[in-house]
Amino acid sequence: MDMQRVPYVSIARAGKTYASPRGAVPALVDITLDIQPGEFVSVVGPSGCGKSTLLKLVAGLEEATAGALQVAGRPLNGPPDNLGVVFQRDVLLDWRTILDNVLLSIEFLGRPRAKYRDGALALLNRFGLGGFEHRFPWELSGGMRQRASICRALLSDPELLLMDEPFGALDAMTRDDLNIELARIWQETRKTLLFITHSIAEAVFLSDRVVMMGKAPGMIVDIIDIDLPRPRSLASRESSEFIRYVSRIRHHFAELGIVKE
Repeated sequence: MDMQRVPYVSIARAGKTYASPRGAVPALVDITLDIQPGEFVSVVGPSGCGKSTLLKLVAGLEEATAGALQVAGRPLNGPPDNLGVVFQRDVLLDWRTILDNVLLSIEFLGRPRAKYRDGALALLNRFGLGGFEHRFPWELSGGMRQRASICRALLSDPELLLMDEPFGALDAMTRDDLNIELARIWQETRKTLLFITHSIAEAVFLSDRVVMMGKAPGMIVDIIDIDLPRPRSLASRESSEFIRYVSRIRHHFAELGIVKE
């Protein structure tokens, strides 16, 4: 990757501290990370280490209390343009059909629904939801709901896609299926993608780089380049190279006392 390019996301010594009646609570400390245009970066670490807080800072949903963040070369001041976000919970509105939920992202941007309807239907078909566009979220399984929320995030064709443990609550087979589809979409579009996960194997499978975070207060303890050929299939997870990356990251966490070996 050409590191001379201007990073799409630039985080410089960022920190986040919350106030509480018992005093300041640091959530993130001295986070420095550049994400290049079209790069897939995953963040992995223990619960409570600030992974989701980091994503909220990049999304402009919260302000850093130290350091600086830039997106597309501009200082971050609220949610950046050309942004799509997928949270762990699908956050679908139960009184709107699946199609109307997907089109909600366009309504927020003030764009004409009619212009994006065909694109919404195409995305729903791609994610296995063809024929369910007029159903309501409460009629669908958790995996189907999360597919719809990914469609909603992709509909406006954002340059930056942020995903906060989007597959964490899904069964293993559904998670594998969505990992493959996400990898395909990224391969085709080369969106700049920041992905939060608890799964080391998922991070290695999807990413160009894996950012490792330590225990709270959250800080980066290492960044691992993943040099595996693309496109990647589920079978690639059985390769010796893939297993070495997973073992290396797990061993590093064990040395830090975060996981047991």
